[in-house]
Amino acid sequence: MRKWVLSGILASEETYLSHLEALLIPMKPLKAAATTSQPMLTIQQIETIFFKVPELHEIHKDFYDALLPRVQDWSHQQCVGDLFQKLNLKVKSTKDCKDQPDLLKHTHSSHPDYPLLQDALRISQNFLSSINEEITPRRQSMTVKKGENRQLLRDRFMVELVEGSRKLRHVFLFTDLLLCTKLKKQAAGKGQQYDCKWYIPLADLTFQTIEDCESTPIPLVQDEEIDAMKIKISQIKNEIQREKRTTKGPKAIERLRKKLSEQESLLLLMSPNMAFRVANRNGKGFTFLISSDYERAEWREIVREQQKKCDFSLTSLELQMLTNSCVKLQTVHTIPMSVNKEDDESSGLYGFLNVIVHSASGLKQSLNLYCSLEVDSFGYFVNKAKTRVYRDSTEPNWNEEFEIELEGSQTLRLLCYEKCGNKAKQGKEDGEITDKIMAKGQIKLDPQTLQNKDWQRSVITMNGIEVKLSMKFASREFSLKRMPSRKQSGVFGVKISVVTKRERSKVPLIVRQCVEEIERRGMEEVGIYRVSGVATDIQALKAAFDSNNRDVSVMMREMDVNAIAGTLKLYFRELPEPLFTDDLYPNFAGGIALSDSVAKESCMLNLLLSLPEPNLVTFLFLLDHLKRVAENESINKMSLHNLATVFGPTLLRPSEKDSKISHSSQPISMNDSWSLEVMAQVQVLLYFLQLESIPTPDSKRQSLLFSTEV
Repeated sequence: MRKWVLSGILASEETYLSHLEALLIPMKPLKAAATTSQPMLTIQQIETIFFKVPELHEIHKDFYDALLPRVQDWSHQQCVGDLFQKLNLKVKSTKDCKDQPDLLKHTHSSHPDYPLLQDALRISQNFLSSINEEITPRRQSMTVKKGENRQLLRDRFMVELVEGSRKLRHVFLFTDLLLCTKLKKQAAGKGQQYDCKWYIPLADLTFQTIEDCESTPIPLVQDEEIDAMKIKISQIKNEIQREKRTTKGPKAIERLRKKLSEQESLLLLMSPNMAFRVANRNGKGFTFLISSDYERAEWREIVREQQKKCDFSLTSLELQMLTNSCVKLQTVHTIPMSVNKEDDESSGLYGFLNVIVHSASGLKQSLNLYCSLEVDSFGYFVNKAKTRVYRDSTEPNWNEEFEIELEGSQTLRLLCYEKCGNKAKQGKEDGEITDKIMAKGQIKLDPQTLQNKDWQRSVITMNGIEVKLSMKFASREFSLKRMPSRKQSGVFGVKISVVTKRERSKVPLIVRQCVEEIERRGMEEVGIYRVSGVATDIQALKAAFDSNNRDVSVMMREMDVNAIAGTLKLYFRELPEPLFTDDLYPNFAGGIALSDSVAKESCMLNLLLSLPEPNLVTFLFLLDHLKRVAENESINKMSLHNLATVFGPTLLRPSEKDSKISHSSQPISMNDSWSLEVMAQVQVLLYFLQLESIPTPDSKRQSLLFSTEV
């Protein structure tokens, strides 16, 4: 054994690696080709490469001997890397001397060379294991010191906030460190490669609060921009489907797929706004932006569990090798976009999911518990509803029903929170005062199961807690069809002109009472009109208004304000004809598409003033209310665009099954046509919300002034 050789190699791992690269990298692509008569690498070339590392030749002459067979004699599956691994460079076991490499076999464990030799073999194994990347199965771990393995626990594409800019990263969580990488741009035909941006040993990782760091404000993307991206995605999908029915060939489809990929990548980059902050031992912080509290809790749980048992050691060379190995270790290979899905993969559910959260069991102590529901949409998760807080109970029994809109959704997530009324007990993570997550779970939305119109019972088990649910799905075509009420004495499903004439009012009583109650105590409610109210409460209010119950005002005061907002939305949604009327709807959709601002204003105002008087007065009354709601946007998070997104389809969607604005000669899917039509409806309402005032002719001014004061 020549100690000077080992010491020389190990004293400079970088030099050692460069020698190995000089020897191995030129050989990496080599593979025996049964159909090739000429060898891809001559023996002379192999000899030249080999003798670049005389120290290795001295250590083990078998290296040279093993490479002497002519390349054309190799088997079809044989690679150069196989020869090196066959030569016992791979550490198999330190328990059985017969299975150890020759160098270790002849070195006593007490000899000072032994640990040096172990390190040399470990470095060699990690480097050489990537030689036959094309035929080696996906690796599960990297060898580290002491013979342990560095296991990959999870990896995800995430958005990092860097100096106020959003950057797409691929984040790898190992058993002893968190590694943040960036995917390199590669020329066509070349494999993936990663750059290491930063890493934190788990033993040094902390979750930052806003007090711990100089928090950078999260640059919020306007809702209009997000919706514009969604509509652009729907338009491109529509074009792809049309191209598939033509004979223009794959090139046109490939161009559209590229555009789709760009738009979906941009949407996933811009949509998350929930901070997830981590820091190293020196207090240097890094901020990720995610869209789901569920996902944020998952990362924290895995890291905290692993911190109890992790040990860390990493050289700069090992960091480079670890980063290079991520290509083989990764479990998430593509950004979660529809363009990456196969044609036969499910595109998810589009429509409305009714969910009843029944009860929870398995709690070990009495808690103030509530549940939150999230669904995925366009590749990321969005919070859709939450139950009321059930106080001081080990068996909360909510029995609350919610209607959740699905946009290509495949998964329903449920989170159980303990309501922390005492500020001293509240968690303060990522700059937000948060209630404690007690349990979380999810359930796949199976289209085959949910197509059945009956209620489907489910149980989500999580951390010993069981939550019982019932679900029922309705497609958009079925659930959004306007159905006139058979009972004309009520208000729901009855023409607005009939209701106002019966009540001798300009604005229906239900609209005025709901607006008054929301303005009394709901103007600062986060997500007012967006967050679903309890369906049973909404149905109770609907029945009370339909039966002209004089105690309806008392009922409203005792109900959650989201149920009041839900009742108002339901009233407009169930009108047999939209507030903007079936006849004028195509004209509104055409007017909003005009590019000339002067012509657009003239067209839109003339159309608005052409509405029947009950429709016009009711709309202006509602419009003023929505503007007042948006004035509290900093608190309730409801911008004019958010409100237009909620109310646009409700006020404009025509009663006909098929839209009058669809002029395409080619049939398009329900999902694509829906998205394009919704965008027009949202834009119409947003246009009027953004107008400072709506001028009206003198003949109508007195009537309107009187009506809005009612």
